[in-house]
Amino acid sequence: MKFQLSGMFQNWFLDYASYVILERAVPHLSDGLKPVQRRILHAMKLLDDGRFNKVANIVGHTMQFHPHGDASIGDALVQLGQKDLLVECQGNWGNILTGDSAAAPRYIEARLSKFALDVVFNPKTTEWKLSYDGRKKEPVTLPVKFPLLLAQGAEGIAVGLSSKILPHNFNEILEAAVAYLRGEEFHLYPDFQTGGFIDVTKYNDGERGGSVKVRAKIEKLDNRTLSIVEVPYGKTTSSLIESILKAQEKGKIKIRKVDDNTAQHAEILVHLIPGTSSDKAIDALYAFTDCEVSISPNCCVINDDKPHFMSVSDLLRISVENTKALLHQELLIQKGEAQEVLHFASLEKIFIENRIYKDREFEESRSMDEAIAHVDKRLEPFKPTFIREVTRDDILRLMEIKMARILKFNSDKADELIAAKREQIAQIDYDIEHIVDYAIKWYDSLREKYGSRYPRLTQVRSFDTIEATKVAEANEKLYINREEGFIGTALKKDEFVCNCSDIDDIILFYRDGKYKVVKVSEKMFVGKNLLHIAVFKKNDNRTIYNVVYRDGKAGLHYMKRFAVTGVTRDKEYDLTQGKPGSRVVWFSANPNGEAEVLRVTFVPKPRMKTLFVDRDFSEIAIKGRQSMGNILTKNEIHRISLKERGGSTLGGRKVWFDRDVLRLNYDGRGEYLGEFHGDDLVLVVLQNGEYCTTTSDATNHYDPNILRIEKFEPDKVWTVALFDATQGYPYLKRFVFEPTNRKQSFLGDNSDSRLLLMTDVPYPRIEVTFGGGDSFREPLVVEAADFIAVKGFKAKGKRLTTYSVAEIRELEPLRQEEPVSDEVDEADDNNLPENRTDNPDENPSGQMTLF
Repeated sequence: MKFQLSGMFQNWFLDYASYVILERAVPHLSDGLKPVQRRILHAMKLLDDGRFNKVANIVGHTMQFHPHGDASIGDALVQLGQKDLLVECQGNWGNILTGDSAAAPRYIEARLSKFALDVVFNPKTTEWKLSYDGRKKEPVTLPVKFPLLLAQGAEGIAVGLSSKILPHNFNEILEAAVAYLRGEEFHLYPDFQTGGFIDVTKYNDGERGGSVKVRAKIEKLDNRTLSIVEVPYGKTTSSLIESILKAQEKGKIKIRKVDDNTAQHAEILVHLIPGTSSDKAIDALYAFTDCEVSISPNCCVINDDKPHFMSVSDLLRISVENTKALLHQELLIQKGEAQEVLHFASLEKIFIENRIYKDREFEESRSMDEAIAHVDKRLEPFKPTFIREVTRDDILRLMEIKMARILKFNSDKADELIAAKREQIAQIDYDIEHIVDYAIKWYDSLREKYGSRYPRLTQVRSFDTIEATKVAEANEKLYINREEGFIGTALKKDEFVCNCSDIDDIILFYRDGKYKVVKVSEKMFVGKNLLHIAVFKKNDNRTIYNVVYRDGKAGLHYMKRFAVTGVTRDKEYDLTQGKPGSRVVWFSANPNGEAEVLRVTFVPKPRMKTLFVDRDFSEIAIKGRQSMGNILTKNEIHRISLKERGGSTLGGRKVWFDRDVLRLNYDGRGEYLGEFHGDDLVLVVLQNGEYCTTTSDATNHYDPNILRIEKFEPDKVWTVALFDATQGYPYLKRFVFEPTNRKQSFLGDNSDSRLLLMTDVPYPRIEVTFGGGDSFREPLVVEAADFIAVKGFKAKGKRLTTYSVAEIRELEPLRQEEPVSDEVDEADDNNLPENRTDNPDENPSGQMTLF
């Protein structure tokens, strides 16, 4: 029995596994199709008459070739239709955004797309085999002349094997194919119908072991409403909302409600609770919900009846070589057909013009063999001009020419046909010799014909790593019971410490100098000798601990400053030198490196002149947490008290802006914005003429269409040339920005107005070049500071000209800003220029007089 089972497992199970791998789950390398997809397309081609067919009818015809029931065929056809490449759909085919299923097969219709008819089918180059019941012929693989597998993607789970090939952009595939044929480098990255953002840093060319991160596109409608307008690949709005609600139940994100307004395009409205940071909420959505997913590709295909793992670049190269071979085969077939037409046209012309059919011997022939022999003899002088040998079938075909054709025969038209076929054959020979150029033309023709339908929908960008502990909402409250030595979130009746999240770490400092980091929990025993407790932030070098400790029971007092940036959870550390009896006598935790001044009072002794001394922590360098510190005093200390709270000793925080992830950072990535102190702001100017100011918080989100981003300077004067859509003329204005946390336009109320030029040069010169009917005019040069005074950013500005403008550009300034002096010369007040009028109609000609 044991032998029988092992034999059954070895034979039957392996046969079943091989069948599932080869015939059901994994696509074929040659055409990029699974068997069910190939059979559906073959059945649709047999039915194709240019009109739509009921899906139920297509399913029925496919069952002649596919032995696995109508349900699997219908589902596969719906998936093909939803990919919007090979199948044109009519009716309710479901929604990939919401996950809604298609209507029943009897209600929906389909037909092959023009693209499918162009690149998928050619019976002359197709290899055929008998169907499963032997009654029909079906293709082994279809002669697809396009990397179909890369465009559609594929996913299948077989027995002990899976395949996951992500879809790529149609135009980029064609560009990569052309680049490969030209011997150039190329790179392919996934592109999804659902849009969103993708980080391909670890894509690994689609091979096993790689991964991509995909994010939903989230927009801020206002400070209380977020709109998810594009969802990650493989997710639906329903599953996305479900993940958001689960995160809400766990307290990871604070939301009031979620609305699903998805129709043709995705739109999920997330309404936040008042007082919740919208930027932090966006990060929390990425960290705790399906708004960010990780996908692991696995490019596995069938080739030579075996599964093969490869990269998408290799798959493209093989597909291009296969396309080149198919194009070469088609050219050979076209050449053979053209040669047959040329051969018979030449025979026909000689047969009719030489009136061979009127020969006495031909007419008196007593058998077909005699007639054929006579025609063959008469053709003998002309045989060297034919492209191939004259056969019996050729002569029989000549004898089938009807008398009506002979009577209407036109020698000139016959010569034209022969010349055209010779030219066609010559062109085919040229294309065969230059098959690479011919393949490039083929791919270019596909892009020209269909490329506009397939723009890139998924934006490639690098993602910043979102630390869950930084964006998790403080949904719990931490309490402490000092008498019993417990901390936790469940001690509701005890002393409140701070708000925290359920994934935070807590740092504990004890009076004997020990400290450690523990995970927050409902209840945990930590001891009764606690000195300080707070939420621990990993890699935080801005939080500085100022400490005075006694070294041993009767040792000296030391003062030290240090940061705790990273420790092992639950491991005990010591900020003292570790001697028994050591004790912390002063402790402060300073979130921005503040340094206080202490008053140290001594125990009075005879002949002691000074009973107290002041010590400033700002005079002590910040060192590692294991450092000994500086000796505070050698005298016996009576007490230590706070004399004065000091400021930060860390100075301003240097801030950079990373355009790849559209975030601020403090790590030196991207453009340096400057050193920011407490109240300093960031100025953000958008390409559409809007601006706003923000804090320098690293959690801020920014729009991708940023024109300028820098440290906000309230007194900086900006010069802007704009096209006023209301007036229809270009205007110039000078202004300073005002702090605002919401977007405001400095181009006016008309949304059609557009920004032409923007500069922060103190004394810019603007050149206006005229166009259209005014192109003969000399360019107008404007000294902006003399042309218009500095006003508010909402001011209309001053019209530059009424003539047609071709270009407005900035010239090198003739003067620079003078250094500011603290001394004011009152005599200079009399030399100030008079304010010019800003009336745009002062000069109705449109040409401004500068001096």
